[in-house]
Amino acid sequence: MPGSIRLHHPEPLAEGAAARLTAPQLHYLGTVMRRRPGDIVQLFNPADGEFQARLVSLRPGAPQLAVEQRLRAPAPEIPLWLVFAPLKRDATDLVLRQATELGATDLVPVFTDRTNTARINENRAQAIAIEAAEQSERLSLPRLHPPARLHDLLASWPVDRPLFAALERAEAPPPPDFTGPAGLLIGPEGGFAPAELDLLRRYPFVTPVGLGRGVLRAETAAVAGLALLQASRRD
Repeated sequence: MPGSIRLHHPEPLAEGAAARLTAPQLHYLGTVMRRRPGDIVQLFNPADGEFQARLVSLRPGAPQLAVEQRLRAPAPEIPLWLVFAPLKRDATDLVLRQATELGATDLVPVFTDRTNTARINENRAQAIAIEAAEQSERLSLPRLHPPARLHDLLASWPVDRPLFAALERAEAPPPPDFTGPAGLLIGPEGGFAPAELDLLRRYPFVTPVGLGRGVLRAETAAVAGLALLQASRRD
């Protein structure tokens, strides 16, 4: 149904059920998009899939949507983690948005010696992920993990899960073909410190990968790396 409005709905969805909108969703449908009772909207969540729903009311508090037929069933996802050093606000927003569009299942902020941002706004990150999922026709939302220090993340990383590390000037090949869960590690704007590079080399599950001939901005590297991993996956 090209061009139709998609809304993430975290509550259970089923054919014949009634659904309520949040206040921002109600404002978006009625005021921004000028939808009226009888118009069709799509609702989705990862547990139940995607459904066609009909707008029956724009009144706050009342059930505003009648859920009709299911359009897509839920589907399992193979974990693809993006581990990234937080950047300045606009750059972090871009990473969150495009990682969602590219199918990252988990987003893990990692603090390194040269990370120049002290925190992640979780509410803003969630809103960006929801909007990106709605626009990209994705059923699920990536899970945002609490920030971790690089050494703590490596110490707790599953040893049977490859972690592909995009390292500047490492003369590394592109990601190899792989199956199953995997992760991509992107460093800060100034790159990893020498001690951190030594730390990464100690772990057998870490594989340095190249993302092309040029030196990429951190947010560009995240997008390029995820796209290459999706192309290399053979599940």
